Order: sequence, then structure tokens, then C-alpha cells
Amino acid sequence: MILDIAIYFFVAMELANTIILYLKPEFKYGNSMRAFCAWEDSKKEEKTKLFAKYLVNWVANCKLIFIALLIVVANTGSEQTKIYTIIVTIFSIAVYFITLHPIIRKLDRMGEIRPKGYSVTLAITIAAFIVVFSLALVLHILT
Repeated sequence: MILDIAIYFFVAMELANTIILYLKPEFKYGNSMRAFCAWEDSKKEEKTKLFAKYLVNWVANCKLIFIALLIVVANTGSEQTKIYTIIVTIFSIAVYFITLHPIIRKLDRMGEIRPKGYSVTLAITIAAFIVVFSLALVLHILT
């Protein structure tokens, strides 16, 4: 049960972000593209605007696949499958700190992220997901 709650919590958060990316990528909240100063710059030239929109939709599509798989696991997966899903999700989220965080931190230092310091907020948010999944896993194992 605790694993299902953790999965659905993550699904809800990611689904909200995915909807924002599809429908309103310049939205002020929800880890949208508005945090990146370059998002506005990308709109100045048609080919750059289309390229940026393609990349945003590609990310949203990848998120949607991940969300759909998590829903299937939560609804039909065995206990063992859910445990492995939580472990793999923890590692997949943690990849952010190796691949994306160094980039957004550098952009933040360059003044290309708004509000200033957002890279820290995002790191804390992503770390919180890891903590929530880890706690759910530990609680599930202990109960």
C-alpha cells in the first residue's frame, strides 16, 4: 500500500509537470520552461522556437511513457515488481544530479535562471522525491 501511495504521488507530480510542458511551457510554476531565460530567446527566430518546442515536447513525451508505466505497475504489478520499480525510480531520479544539475547550476550562476537560486530549489525538490521513495521502501520492508 505504501509503495502504491509513493508511486501515485510521483505520478500526480509528474503528470502535472507534463501537462504544463504540453499546454503552457511558459507557466510560472511547475518546473516550467519559464525558469530558463533562453526560453524567451528561443522565440526570436522561428527555427529556434520550433527546435525548443520539439525538445520540450520530447521531454513531455518521455515523461508520459514513464508515467504510464508507473500506473501499470501500481495497478497490476506484484509486490516484488513494485519494490524493484521503486528502486529503479530512485536511481533514475538520482541521475538528475549527474546529468542535469551541473548544467542548471551553471546557468543559475550565469544569471540565466529565474528566480536566482532556482537550481537549489529544484535540487531540494528532486532530493525530496528520492527521500520519499526511499522512506516508502524502508517502511514497506519493515512492515
